Amino acid sequence: MNQKRFPEEFKIEAVRQFIERGHTVAEVAARLEVSTHSLYKWMKEQQLPPGQRQENFPRPRSCGA
Repeated sequence: MNQKRFPEEFKIEAVRQFIERGHTVAEVAARLEVSTHSLYKWMKEQQLPPGQRQENFPRPRSCGA
């Protein structure tokens, strides 16, 4: 499956379109060519404190020999 990566600013603006501007999630998803699932996921992530957001996943540990 080919996943697109979107910058955080894009996600914030996408969510803002249906939260603040009154567009439906379906309208925003169609216009931006993203899934409604992604929009709901981004909305949920934006409601989390910054330390718990997806962009802050822990980095893989390096092997120390």
